Amino acid sequence: MPEAVPSPAREAQTLRELSPQQWRSGIAAWLGWLFDGLDIHLYTLVAAPFVAQLLLNAGDISALNPADPLVKEKSSWIQAAFLVGWALGGGFFGRIGDRLGRSRALSLTILTYAIFTGLAFFSQNWWQLLICRFLAALGIGGEWAVGSALLSETWPKQWRPWIAAVLQSAVNIGVLLACLTVYILVSFSAARGIAYQPRWVFLVGILPALVVFWIRRNVPEPETWHVAKAAAQGNEPGILQLFAPAIRRTTLLTLVVCSASLTAWWAFMFWHAQHLRNLPELAAWPVDQREKLVSVAFFVVIGVSIFGNFFCGWLARRLGYRRSIAGMCFAFCLATTGTFAWPHAYRELVWFWFPLVGFCSSVFSLFTMYMPPLFPVLLRTTGAGFCYNFGRIAAAAGTVIFAFFAPVGDFRHALLYAGFLTPLAGCVALLLPEPPDESGPVSALD
Repeated sequence: MPEAVPSPAREAQTLRELSPQQWRSGIAAWLGWLFDGLDIHLYTLVAAPFVAQLLLNAGDISALNPADPLVKEKSSWIQAAFLVGWALGGGFFGRIGDRLGRSRALSLTILTYAIFTGLAFFSQNWWQLLICRFLAALGIGGEWAVGSALLSETWPKQWRPWIAAVLQSAVNIGVLLACLTVYILVSFSAARGIAYQPRWVFLVGILPALVVFWIRRNVPEPETWHVAKAAAQGNEPGILQLFAPAIRRTTLLTLVVCSASLTAWWAFMFWHAQHLRNLPELAAWPVDQREKLVSVAFFVVIGVSIFGNFFCGWLARRLGYRRSIAGMCFAFCLATTGTFAWPHAYRELVWFWFPLVGFCSSVFSLFTMYMPPLFPVLLRTTGAGFCYNFGRIAAAAGTVIFAFFAPVGDFRHALLYAGFLTPLAGCVALLLPEPPDESGPVSALD
């Protein structure tokens, strides 16, 4: 007779029933994503003035107009390098997460992006900043797959839509902290009568390194990973198994969804601040007032997206992941069309149109818990990291390519065209499966 398979342990139904290990794993992943969001957007907020300063190689950022075509070109190449590094880091650290464990890989990713974000403070020219952002992105890209896999394997499966919302909100809060950092530094400089230096913001990016010591002491590897490693008996699947017949279709479709949607989103995230800065009605504003407005706009966009995360969780509970992703992708396209098809005053952009795009961008919260379970356990961080972060390469190309559609100082058409990519992502998402039931035993294939 075949050996009886033990029934799976009952999952926690309330927060009180969660084990200490589950709480520690959740806190570690949440903090990793929080600092992820902080380090990602420190550059986005200061790109134009900092690159202008580096090109001028002097302290007076007003001496070279941030709307200058040379500033646009170099800042877009730096952002493209960051997104390529994000993609490569997702594949590299995703593989480490499957081979060495989620907790170890999470510590390495946080340490990587903290160190190189801090080193960006010392950049003396634009290509040094490019190198620092590329290396920081390696850790940021890896953290996404490792953190999401850690939670998907340790927390109750029926909670996944809400876990996704909470985890994505950590990134949003990190972005809000980046906005707050810039706002405080600008205000402090103005109050003290000293010149604001954009490079100061990167020193804040060193703080996440302190979290690594706690993670290594308190966060064990998930039991699911240990069981899969034992079942594999040394015959662990390689990265090429992502294109084996059993999961090749899922891999390819996921690549398309990520590439199209992330290109549209990162075009918005990077260029909408430049578009706002260069509105004709702001031309006479002092530099510090323009930078404060950019920080406020970012703050509002990301603040609204937190509510969107929980809306997407509610939607996924009722419609499933595929239809929810598709619906939000189409909504994103409608939002960007309304925002950039016609000129708007800055108040309309900051308080209505930009927040509407931010709300629709919450579709990415669904990717967090949806993608890792699509792959076997020992390909989970590899598959999720590769597919999600491959989209960064497309987004990197899009950041540069769509900039060519922008006349000097006007990014409206570039942002409009980028938004048209999201309906493609929505249609392809409908061809993907829902996450499989993982309540059964872990097989040797996993």
